[in-house]
Amino acid sequence: MSQSPIMAAIQQICQEKNISVEAVIETIEAALSAAYRKDFGQKNQNIKVIYDAETGGSRVFDVKIVVEDELKAKAEAEAEERRLAIERGEELPVHEEVELAEGEEAELRYNPKLHISLTDAKEIKDDAVVGEEIRVELSVPAAYGRMAAQTAKQVIIQRLREAERSTIFEEYKDKEGTVLAGTVQRREGPNVLIDLARATGILRPEEQIERERYNTGERLKVFVMSVALGSKGPEINLSRKSPEIVRELFAMEIPEIANRTIEIKGIAREAGSRSKVAVHSDDSNIDPIGSCVGQRGSRVQTIIAELGGEKIDIIEWSEDLKEFITHAMLPAKILGVEIAESKTEATVSVATDQLSLAIGRSGQNVRLASRLSGCRINIVEVKGDEKRVISAEEIEQGLIDAAKLASAGAAEKVAVAEPESISAVETEVKVEEVKPEEAAEPKAEKKPAKKKRVAKAI
Repeated sequence: MSQSPIMAAIQQICQEKNISVEAVIETIEAALSAAYRKDFGQKNQNIKVIYDAETGGSRVFDVKIVVEDELKAKAEAEAEERRLAIERGEELPVHEEVELAEGEEAELRYNPKLHISLTDAKEIKDDAVVGEEIRVELSVPAAYGRMAAQTAKQVIIQRLREAERSTIFEEYKDKEGTVLAGTVQRREGPNVLIDLARATGILRPEEQIERERYNTGERLKVFVMSVALGSKGPEINLSRKSPEIVRELFAMEIPEIANRTIEIKGIAREAGSRSKVAVHSDDSNIDPIGSCVGQRGSRVQTIIAELGGEKIDIIEWSEDLKEFITHAMLPAKILGVEIAESKTEATVSVATDQLSLAIGRSGQNVRLASRLSGCRINIVEVKGDEKRVISAEEIEQGLIDAAKLASAGAAEKVAVAEPESISAVETEVKVEEVKPEEAAEPKAEKKPAKKKRVAKAI
């Protein structure tokens, strides 16, 4: 038996909108119910239509639930009392909704559109019982009119749109806490809209990286923070700042993390600048740092590229807090670590030549180490017999810079910068001019001096 044109059209809609056949059938039934009510329905009818997509035929029913006779009698008495009150000119009492306690059910009120009394139900069906659904089939007197058809069309469009939104919401709700690839669509004020194939996500200003420029058509990875169903469809909130995007990218690029052979124990991140990632493996045959870095840095370089060049320090996690803080302070070499009894504060001793590495640019290195370890870290500079303390408050507030260290008596060559930031400039040696009289004498002839180029570190 060949497929009916209507069923073929339904399946085409399902493929385009990625919704189920049942959802489309329900939409058509709702549209036909609206059309029947428009042309032939009566006030207290609860119209439901059963549609057969194969034949294109439909059956119309008035559906009601059987309730006790007392509910109908009570409703009629209340209606009569209101009618008499109106005749006497009295003010009608306002029905107030009462908040229900947990587990408490609302009092059932008789609604002639939805309910039918037990006595009336038995006239239709002899063995009717309370709570049963009674269906009375109705006839369609004539063809639906133009207005009814227009109503049906509007219902179908609205219901299909709602079904599509619901499907998209459920699809992306399952992707909360994951990283997706998207394309920058456009800007709306401070927000950046990201095309995620079947939906559009929002990258709000607080979740954007300051130095990144989101150009239309640019592809990038984004972290799905939350998905909510709004009036205009799913609202997908994205992030480029969340530390979890680093975790997910590591899982995507490093199989040992994906299969949990290596575990990420902690991440401290200053988005767009630097991240510190603590890794650990229970398998003694696996080098967690080497596995994350990859051959010639291939694995971590892919992650760095996805984050727009953000630097990543991969360190080994340890149960020993002193050892862990020592690792977290890399690349600086630490002389010693003292942990307070509360285990919320630590003091790290460093030599003068390691001070700049320990603190990092504007205190970044020690700040990230503090977040990663969960301890507020004070730095003690050891220079011979002298010691100078740089408190965690100064570091956290970004008060430490080259000028501050110099004014406090730091070594002249020490600058608050990391090795990568130390650049080399080429300086040209001045060439002495050759005088004409010297050039005239063959014996005194001199060859032009070659320019020399030397690299001077600043």
